Amino acid sequence: MIFVWGTLILLGSILAAIPIGFALGLAGIGSLSLLVPVQTILALMSKVVHATSASYLILTIPMFVLMAEFLGCGGIAQDLMIACNRLLRKVRGGMAIACVFSGVILAAASGSSTASAASITRAALPAMKKAGYDPGFAAGTIAIAGTLAIMIPPSTAFVLYGLMTETSIGKLFLAGVFPGLVTAAGYLVTIMLMLKLRPGLGPKPEMEALLAVEQKGSSVWPMAVLIMVVLGGLYSGVATPTEIAAVGALGALLVALATRRMTRPAFMDAVGNTLRITAMIVTIIFGAHLFGYFISFSQVTQAALGWIAESGLSPAAVMLMVVFVYLLLGMVMDQAAIIILTAPITFSLMTSLGYDPIWWGVIIVKTAEIGLVSPPMGLNVFVTSSASRVDLRACFRGVMPFVVTELVVLALLLAFPEITLYFIS
Repeated sequence: MIFVWGTLILLGSILAAIPIGFALGLAGIGSLSLLVPVQTILALMSKVVHATSASYLILTIPMFVLMAEFLGCGGIAQDLMIACNRLLRKVRGGMAIACVFSGVILAAASGSSTASAASITRAALPAMKKAGYDPGFAAGTIAIAGTLAIMIPPSTAFVLYGLMTETSIGKLFLAGVFPGLVTAAGYLVTIMLMLKLRPGLGPKPEMEALLAVEQKGSSVWPMAVLIMVVLGGLYSGVATPTEIAAVGALGALLVALATRRMTRPAFMDAVGNTLRITAMIVTIIFGAHLFGYFISFSQVTQAALGWIAESGLSPAAVMLMVVFVYLLLGMVMDQAAIIILTAPITFSLMTSLGYDPIWWGVIIVKTAEIGLVSPPMGLNVFVTSSASRVDLRACFRGVMPFVVTELVVLALLLAFPEITLYFIS
């Protein structure tokens, strides 16, 4: 019953438009007051703030966000998009396919899906409109391409999951590679099928080729070098994820300075955006830890395990129920908040049922990826619509075929864990 009160306090705070981090903190403190003395709550608050702020791993988040911001402000995403357009200029739907390729490459250089979507929007959508693409289909393609940054490492989502469950971030990064590439391949198939079934969504191939030749951009080799440094450092074991994130942020800044596109206002915007995003995430972590202590004291996880044991449900049925809940949460909550709040609970539940913690981390991130483009709260769709000024309803219609693809890929990952564990087995 106490757990129900805590949940109601949390939901009421969210409905009252209180920021999710503060809502979690208020719900945690208010619920803990029903279980433990005030002195214990104050001690837990002090412990949470100190443990979180003193964590070396948490530095990974602002560094990867800063790298993404520098890449966006430096116009590097635009150069990458132009290069992909030229490479695919003779392919039917080449510009849409180029968005996916750009999403993969940007994902390998930064862990921010919204920054990736915004960068691709600025670089690709004007040319796609001019070529004759349906605005909704073009915006939907860009929104879904941006989600690849949450799965393909380095990914801030994996960092958050690793922090909250004390799971190896390096192994999570490795596990995300193959599912990310499978997802990208699914997007490419979706684009080809959509343009074959509905040719009016795309332009004539000769128009794409003409515009691709007309576009002018700088060399993409600095971006290639940066990706090689980041991925090489991650997978060779030369540096920790935190160290390589800092190196990547510095490299992105140097690239932007070398191309002479990093102005003082752009630099201030990048730093300011990084501070805002980091402050939001850290506040959510504070609140989630407090709410997590309440869940621990209320012993709801143990009660859930007992209920499962008595219900006779198979581990697979329980897992599918939890995945369905994650898909529903992704429609109405921020993805970072979902991971931070629920990962410790479902981690304990799934590992007790015999599931691999790395595989489960990838499944959670995949559901978060789907939530980024699911109505009514699909953040990437909102970002793309805002940056492109394409009607939001048209954007959601354009992204729906890709959501179906996402669900198919999720089903494959659930049915065949080997896809996820291929590089770490």
